[in-house]
Amino acid sequence: MKLIISFFLITILCAFTMQSDKNKMNNPFFQEWKTPFGTPPFSEIKNEHFMPAYEEGMKQQVAEVEEIINNKEKPTFKNTIEAFEKSGKLFTKVNNVFNALNGANTNDTIQAIAQKTAPMISKHFDEIYLNEKFFDRVKTIYQEKDKLNLTTEQKVVLEHYYKDFVRGGANLNNEAKEKFKKINEQLSLLGVKFGENILKETNAVGLVIDNKEDLAGLPEGVIQGAAETAKGKGLEGKWAFTLQRPSWTPFLQYSPKRNLREKLFKAYLTRGNNNNEFDTKKILTQMASLRVEKAALLGYKTYADFKLEINMSKNPENVYKFLNDLWKPALNKAREEVADMQKIIDTEGGNFKLQPWDWRYYSEKVRNEKYALDGEMLRPYFKLENVIKGAFGVATKLYGLKFIERKDITVYHPDVKIFEVQEANGKHLGILYTDYFPRDSKRSGAWMSEFTSQSNMEGKYISPVIYNVGNFTKPTKDKPALLSFDDVNTLFHEFGHALHYLIASSVYPSGKRVPVDFVELPSQVMENWASDPVVLKMYAKHYKTGKPIPEALIKKIVNAGHFNQGFETVEYLAASFLDMDWHSISDTNERDVLQFEKESLSKHALMPEIESRYQSTNFQHIFADDGYAAGYYGYVWAAVLDADAFAAFKEKNDVFDKTTAKAFRNLLQKAGSDDPMVLYKQFRGREPKIDALLKKRGLN
Repeated sequence: MKLIISFFLITILCAFTMQSDKNKMNNPFFQEWKTPFGTPPFSEIKNEHFMPAYEEGMKQQVAEVEEIINNKEKPTFKNTIEAFEKSGKLFTKVNNVFNALNGANTNDTIQAIAQKTAPMISKHFDEIYLNEKFFDRVKTIYQEKDKLNLTTEQKVVLEHYYKDFVRGGANLNNEAKEKFKKINEQLSLLGVKFGENILKETNAVGLVIDNKEDLAGLPEGVIQGAAETAKGKGLEGKWAFTLQRPSWTPFLQYSPKRNLREKLFKAYLTRGNNNNEFDTKKILTQMASLRVEKAALLGYKTYADFKLEINMSKNPENVYKFLNDLWKPALNKAREEVADMQKIIDTEGGNFKLQPWDWRYYSEKVRNEKYALDGEMLRPYFKLENVIKGAFGVATKLYGLKFIERKDITVYHPDVKIFEVQEANGKHLGILYTDYFPRDSKRSGAWMSEFTSQSNMEGKYISPVIYNVGNFTKPTKDKPALLSFDDVNTLFHEFGHALHYLIASSVYPSGKRVPVDFVELPSQVMENWASDPVVLKMYAKHYKTGKPIPEALIKKIVNAGHFNQGFETVEYLAASFLDMDWHSISDTNERDVLQFEKESLSKHALMPEIESRYQSTNFQHIFADDGYAAGYYGYVWAAVLDADAFAAFKEKNDVFDKTTAKAFRNLLQKAGSDDPMVLYKQFRGREPKIDALLKKRGLN
């Protein structure tokens, strides 16, 4: 009888194993991708493939970590740090693809998977970084680092991991570790929920127009786009404006209907603050409190102290000083801009004071009056395809790179285009995906990330597979995609991030890890080329005639270089103060979000004519994930670096100076493999100065 039962159990086990093996065979994540350059086979990847791959990927990495821990040999960089760098390949493979789709082409199923995997991933990494035996091995190597023959990059990678373990709770007692894990799990779930809610709020229709007279003043392309949006929303015969920037921004710039501007502006402003199922107030105040609790467990007074310790800024005091040093000149400049606009309002007989929903409309009038420049005058010269060629052309002239479109690689959405990137000699460098049009399945904003990270461990070179995502004006039935000048800068910006990862030459995948206040240098510096007269002549060509942008129009762009810089700087700094204030609280009391925000912005004396770039309830940078929490200031910190870096080219009277370009490429290649300030000083010969930024923005 026992023999029969055993045979029965073995049969069931074999059947289960065979089914499991069959499922793995049908799951592309369990197979080697025999695609060009190891790109994801999107035509084969289905939603049901993610969970099994996640589970197996985590299981494999746990086994790999156990093997490292149980190694009887003395801990070395190779058998511990390098071994960990090699671990988790399946997990990284599925996680990178999933994150890309969840951000750029999500759906209800993917969002449900995100809710399920967020706490799993949090627990997975907590189990690794809270493992005492693993930490003991890392600590042993770290304590002996000066006696070891390590390269500069190995020292940096070791430093990263040691800090990761310490900051990941490795020194906590068992009771505190359990509490720490629970906090991380809660934060991961809340962050996912925040992002999902804001996606729903941003996709909402902010304004529907059914009276054609209410379209007065709007450019024809904007009207046509609104009609197509309405049709797609089941509102044929009307005009719809969503809360995506390409939709609402032109309306605020050109519509003379003040009441409609106010309605649309407030709809954008109050995303996440509508007391509905997508409200984020409870979510974010819980996150702020949990972050205080997490920081306190690790021995920090505030979450800002915890986050900034590993940044270039080092502590909250330095960040606040930096922001305040820019705040006063920015406010002064913005007040001048208010005076110019109020003068127009008064001259036209408007019996009101300028309000935030008026700013874009009247600033356009000021630009016309002062510089004879209307944003719509530029749009015909910024056809998307030409702007892409312009960005590529800059990289070609600076670094000799070549970009070849590939149509033999599968994509996750028809809007996506793919380019192979090569060195001047034809050597393959990497793959770049571009995805530039808004859709309901894509979150707002623009970003860069990777499917595959560049590395070169043990001489096994792995080339990067990178993607750029944006939300630019879509083509209509009569016109191609024509970008605003802001869109142009955004495209160049994200392309700068891509270049950083494409030309990286680190040995280890983590060798590109840079502080949040340095990471925006490679991106923001590219914006300088976007608006340079020499570069404009390369790519700004009329979409109908193909003629280059006229010299007179270029001069207007240059002359208007300081236009609206007070507004843009104040709007940005206000959000930076708000971020810092949320993460500088030192108790776990849950706040009244709106009252906290009001007090924060009042404390810093934000002028009433300008709203913070983001309100707390829709501040995705700091609440949808942890990346920019207590780090939003990093954009303007890096703006000092980018202005100073581009000045190095201007000092040579050649924005493509070969010697300077070679030195800057060296900085980008090594960024993350050495101390960022050391690398910057190698490039510039000194530390960066704020003067170039003040001059660039007209704040001096």
